[in-house]
Amino acid sequence: MKILILGGTGNISSEVAACLVERGDTVTLCTSGRKPVPRRYEHIKTDRYDADGMREALGGLSFDCAVDFLAYEASQCEIAHNALKGRIGQYVFISSATVYQKPHIVLPITENMPLGNQYSEYARKKMGSEYYLQSVHSRDFPVTIVRPSHTFGKTWIPSPLHGSDWTIPARILAGKPVIVHDSGQSLWTLTASSDFASGLSGIIGNNNALGEAFNITSDEHLTWNAIYFEIGLALGQEVQIVHVPTAFLAECFPQAAEKLLGDKAQYGVFDNAKIKRFNPSWECKKSFRTAIRESVAWYNENESRRIADAKKDGQIDEIIKQWHNAR
Repeated sequence: MKILILGGTGNISSEVAACLVERGDTVTLCTSGRKPVPRRYEHIKTDRYDADGMREALGGLSFDCAVDFLAYEASQCEIAHNALKGRIGQYVFISSATVYQKPHIVLPITENMPLGNQYSEYARKKMGSEYYLQSVHSRDFPVTIVRPSHTFGKTWIPSPLHGSDWTIPARILAGKPVIVHDSGQSLWTLTASSDFASGLSGIIGNNNALGEAFNITSDEHLTWNAIYFEIGLALGQEVQIVHVPTAFLAECFPQAAEKLLGDKAQYGVFDNAKIKRFNPSWECKKSFRTAIRESVAWYNENESRRIADAKKDGQIDEIIKQWHNAR
């Protein structure tokens, strides 16, 4: 198949592009060109958010499928619709599991659960994108919606509050404490990007998936305490955890309300029965224990990758200080 990926050099999209090439598809990446594009892909260099530039760059090209990793709000989906309508067999929109109503009413979360996340602007924009795409779904622009949760590749070290870079590992290795919200007992799902990619590949070009929405996540669920235990094992260092209530974090660190109340402080447990019906051979092959060791190994390959963010590091110290004073 001829597949266009809007994006293709990021945390998840690079794994998807590699997976599709390896199965024999012709893959074209549409990017700004700021990151290098491997030679095995065809490349269209343009500003994905510029409507005229998109139409001009895509010209008269047609594709069996377009996968959009770079649309975050309805207006950006409209740009893709105007540029690709009538020239693709499927438009796959990478949405987010944050769109589901918070707090969750029932677990596990299926694709039929109501949408609505009052805590997260990101989630509301993704939800607005879904509603727009449902309104333009047609034979000329057939839409499939995919909702990943917390998906990470080898360049990420997941944390609930302070990003995915080397800041948290650096603290752990230095014997400094890290923050975990509440008691750390809420269940969370972390998915290796290579596993997400193999799940997604089964619905790309699948006519039965048109007009459908899918969760694609791991079936492994860990508490945040267990997640940090595994990170510590991968680093070879015991983790010192300071448990801080989400309400306190949201008060002293404004971004915490969106990151925690709107996502990671909730129980993130998903039902993957639907994607398995459409892609029967798919299963997640990497446990978190395996995947996090790959991430740590990637950072350890090159010292220049192991850069801690001084601002984040100081922020963590200040929050812990404020919490100790409040207690």
